[in-house]
Amino acid sequence: VFACHMSSVILRHHSNSFRNFRKYKDIEPTVKMEEVDGEELVKKFAEEMEGMLGRKMKSVKRLAEAAEDADLYHEFNATLEFDYYNSMLINSVDKDGNSIELGGEFPLEENEHFNKLQVNTLQSDIQVPTNVYNKDPGILNGVYMSEALNDVFVDNFQKDPTLTWQYFGSATGFFRLYPGIAWTPDENGVVTFDCRNRNWYIQAATSPKDIIIVVDVSGSMKGLRLTIAKHTINTILDTLGENDFVNVIAYSDYVQYVEPCFKGTLVQADLDNREHFKLLVEELQVKGEGKVKKAMKESFKILNEGSLCNQAIMLITDGAMEDYEEVFQEFNWPERRVRVFTYLIGREVTFADTVKWIACNNKGYYTHVSTLADVQENVMEYLHVLSRPMVINHDHDIIWTEAYMDSAAQSLLLMTSVAMPVFSKKKETLSHGILLGVVGTDVPLRELMRLAPRYKLGVHGYAFLNTNNGYILAHPALRPLYKEGKKLKPKPNYNSVDLAEVEWEDTDETLRTAMVKGETGTLSLDVRATVEKGRRVMFLKNDYFYTTINETPFSLGMVLTRGHGEYIFIGNVSVREGLNDLMQPDVSIANEWTYCETDIDPHHRKLTQLQAVFRYLTGKEPDLECDEELLRQTLFDAVVTAPMEAYWTALMLNPSGKFLSPSDKENIFTMDHFPVWYRRAAEYPAGKFLYYIPKEDTRGRDYFLSAPPHTVVIVLILRKPVSVRLSLCVCVFRVSLYDYQAMCKMGGHSASSARPLLSVCDWLSITHVSVSDGDWLSLSSASAQKKKGDILQPCDTEYPSFVYEPSIKETNSLIKCGRCQKMFVTQAVPDSNLLMLVILFVTCVGALDLCVHNASVKCDRMKSQKVRRRPESCHAYHPQENAKECGGASQIYLSVSLFLTCLTASFTCLKASTLVFR
Repeated sequence: VFACHMSSVILRHHSNSFRNFRKYKDIEPTVKMEEVDGEELVKKFAEEMEGMLGRKMKSVKRLAEAAEDADLYHEFNATLEFDYYNSMLINSVDKDGNSIELGGEFPLEENEHFNKLQVNTLQSDIQVPTNVYNKDPGILNGVYMSEALNDVFVDNFQKDPTLTWQYFGSATGFFRLYPGIAWTPDENGVVTFDCRNRNWYIQAATSPKDIIIVVDVSGSMKGLRLTIAKHTINTILDTLGENDFVNVIAYSDYVQYVEPCFKGTLVQADLDNREHFKLLVEELQVKGEGKVKKAMKESFKILNEGSLCNQAIMLITDGAMEDYEEVFQEFNWPERRVRVFTYLIGREVTFADTVKWIACNNKGYYTHVSTLADVQENVMEYLHVLSRPMVINHDHDIIWTEAYMDSAAQSLLLMTSVAMPVFSKKKETLSHGILLGVVGTDVPLRELMRLAPRYKLGVHGYAFLNTNNGYILAHPALRPLYKEGKKLKPKPNYNSVDLAEVEWEDTDETLRTAMVKGETGTLSLDVRATVEKGRRVMFLKNDYFYTTINETPFSLGMVLTRGHGEYIFIGNVSVREGLNDLMQPDVSIANEWTYCETDIDPHHRKLTQLQAVFRYLTGKEPDLECDEELLRQTLFDAVVTAPMEAYWTALMLNPSGKFLSPSDKENIFTMDHFPVWYRRAAEYPAGKFLYYIPKEDTRGRDYFLSAPPHTVVIVLILRKPVSVRLSLCVCVFRVSLYDYQAMCKMGGHSASSARPLLSVCDWLSITHVSVSDGDWLSLSSASAQKKKGDILQPCDTEYPSFVYEPSIKETNSLIKCGRCQKMFVTQAVPDSNLLMLVILFVTCVGALDLCVHNASVKCDRMKSQKVRRRPESCHAYHPQENAKECGGASQIYLSVSLFLTCLTASFTCLKASTLVFR
């Protein structure tokens, strides 16, 4: 049994030790009740988060300055020979025991701060994708130049020990990571990770983009050409993010939108829409003659109604036979506001001059894509062109990414990254606008949310973060993972869950709109809060407080619930007395809560929270940063609950066993939530008992005795198991609940943003109301059994919850089953949430009919554009840009050394490609 209050967590369990009783009334004069000022509290949390994130931005600025200075004083050397630590090859030896080339001894040791990975905190190392030659002169020069970042990495970490991964992603493809790690390839021995494809790189390198992808599907595009074209489209889509807009048009004899629902408009390039486009692109078929003129006109019309930031048409074709000049004169010249990038598909170059002319006369870039291996590098070229105005003007915009899971660190922790572009400062490169790469660092969102501790927010309170696009960054109700077999995997749309899909009671999206706009304010809502994974519902009155976090695209929201969230309970006892009771063997504290900050000093990282508290309070570690308010309440709880242990011992005939296992996350106090039994008990009437089954397996005998809200649990004493069909209307009422993060077995294009709202019939197999000797019965539904080979995809669902009507103390009705009908009687057990159910000689079997169909209109849902806020900075134009660099054999005068470098690189890349495809 546990005892605690909302401002601290003391977990007490029975043991055999006795101590003197200390009654609460003896300390009562020191107790105070203070009202929580939600508006001040959310501002305080936001300021603390702003300070933490500000320190990360300073670290990134130092990295950018160091990288630019290092490049300024570095002379490119086409024949440079330089051995570096390649993360794929470190600590590897040949058959004679000698270190292999680009390997060498690279000490690694486990580090708790970095998810217990083997790392080297004194040195960074280099990761190079498999399709990039690791000794290319461009790679070697870049690696050599960026060696200067090592000292900055270490210095940053010393100044801010809460930093995690720091890195530099080069425009040439290499990735310098600190601390250094050994990189693990996939099951095929290939490293597909390319830093230039990551959102932090793309967002830092470019401004928001409106993109129309125009693809030729005429008869000449059959076979390999169509395959390459599809891969090109998918690669372009992968370079887009939630700050961008996109559409895909196919053309032959006529113009065809790959998604007819998106005709004449642009849609946000979030993960859902990008994946939806990919599915539709796979279905494209070739036929007819390629007539691009109408498709280009359609594209310009859409873009002319769009934003004034970066706009581009990506033309993918195997040739062009029409005169384009008329289209460009009408829609794009002389301003050339829309850039046109052209991709010539296939080995034939008959139409190369025409396709190149289109790009060069519209401030774009031309590339020839003859094989699948060419796609990645050729697509990346457009990012460098779009970055030119920003690079020339040296606009060092700092960007923050949406939430993502850190694949480089091989973890399933949600992160956000702060990143900044790195430019060439050399005068001769000014008009070319050369982007050297992007520097950045990661911020675990879990660490950020520690700055808004749950103990200050009450039993049902919580804090959350969302982005300028309305997507959840952190929220206790966010469920980014799903279980496939025994493995946990990220959901396909885990980082594009909208705030309105979590706070779904905000039907008018008042809260969402205000937070997206970066406003400060309050809002009150009546909500149906679900617990036990949606099985039960509580009816609460929530007060929402929200504000922006300056210098970031994020907004912070905070929830206090009327009643338990309005006031905080403050007591005071001596440190000596409190510590004595806190260290007793029957006491635990919530390990996930931050009583003392153990992550700042590396010497403290192996301390448990209880050890840290003890060492701080006894003066052994005075340098620890501890939460004085939380410690004061924790000591108070330890003292006032001390008599309970002796009382329990007197009542218990047998010593108790282990009550909860550490893995029982739903029933212990974590950083994300108060346990279900505690939340439910807090809402239950005083003086009454709640009986609660903590495990999904209702055949177990374990139960909690506490006291919570409106639930249905039925006690049965029967001779044999039976299954019955109950007339539910006599004692319960139905409440509709919604889950916009569900995973269902579905077909077609259901993985897109067009996810239909499914009823419980579509995704749940409703459990029979079955009872047996000694079992508890709850009216709940269970997930359908997944057949082998089923693929789960994101979906939106409506499902029922059944709430007992407490005003009905006793009722009876008939059970109809085929030709038979039997009577049952229910009676409420006084002062509890139990119902006694009596059924006589029932042998009927049936299932609850809970299905309600509620279909939504697919197209309306897909086209719905929620309020969003694009980043304020935009770099689409600069008068000094050299637009003549437009791909192919451009008329640019090259230095002899640069020519030799390119020639050498061509031979080495060709050699590497031969090795890869051999």
